[in-house]
Amino acid sequence: MPQKLLSFATGGRGTMDITGDVAAVVADAGVATGLCHVFCRHTSASLMICENADPDVRADLERWLADAVPDGDPRYVHQSEGPDDMPAHIRSILTGMSLMLPVTDGRLNLGTWQGVYLYEHRAGRHDRQIVVTVTRDQAG
Repeated sequence: MPQKLLSFATGGRGTMDITGDVAAVVADAGVATGLCHVFCRHTSASLMICENADPDVRADLERWLADAVPDGDPRYVHQSEGPDDMPAHIRSILTGMSLMLPVTDGRLNLGTWQGVYLYEHRAGRHDRQIVVTVTRDQAG
């Protein structure tokens, strides 16, 4: 079962297209039909499949999350790393830390307008690790 650890430096809150990086792991795995599991090893960043053609979709999502989970909300007790810490944890829980993607004919089987994104929920630069595991279909 091929597995690779990918590292990314984020530039602060926002999304980073990692589709090509994940697709490269799948291509290197040599698996014709199977599954690709993508896992974020952090509690203040997440993963998502999102529209890849119009960046306004991701900007709108960020604005919605900023309203729904504001920084510095006085209800948050946990603030050990600053006013964006607890909101980052909530955001990652809402958006998810893992994805399961189909592999068909040795490639990620995403829809035409889909991309895989690392979603940084903290302000400032952060080093993030993503584990990509590719499994082969055992039926054939």
